[in-house]
Amino acid sequence: MVVGAFPMAKLLYLGIRQVSKPLANRIKEAARRSEFFKTYICLPPAQLYHWVEMRTKMRIMGFRGTAIKPLNEEAAAELGAELLGEATIFIVGGGCLVMEYWRHQAQQRHKEEEQRAAWGAMQDEVGRLALAVEVLQTQVQQATSPSALEELRAQVQEVRAHLHVRDRDARSTPKAVSASEK
Repeated sequence: MVVGAFPMAKLLYLGIRQVSKPLANRIKEAARRSEFFKTYICLPPAQLYHWVEMRTKMRIMGFRGTAIKPLNEEAAAELGAELLGEATIFIVGGGCLVMEYWRHQAQQRHKEEEQRAAWGAMQDEVGRLALAVEVLQTQVQQATSPSALEELRAQVQEVRAHLHVRDRDARSTPKAVSASEK
């Protein structure tokens, strides 16, 4: 299942990126045209990004304490617009993931509630059936008391004895006839 889910996630990410690209491009154009947007929104993150990137590179190469020159305004505005566009794409993608997670959690809660309701209904049904069995057992015990069973057994024995006597009489009668015939 993970193997099948990975291409779908990649496809979803590419779809989100394609949908949010026009939005990011509009933000970049606004950053290039508006002086306020350029000065207060694009330049500070671009200069910070440049400073962190250069500082990291210098430390990796072994230079410590080297002063880092800020980017010129045009390069910083371009970098800031790119960063803002990428941040927009990332935020839209992250928002989609959060929404999907919430939707999945809501489905899970709904499924668990249905299972709890079904389990409760089954328990109620089992309780009703247990009560019905108890009622039937009491009715059977009241209807067939031990003395009634004994009476039935005695009657069955009487019928058997009576049948046995008839059977013996039936056997002896033909023998008597056959003996008198001789």
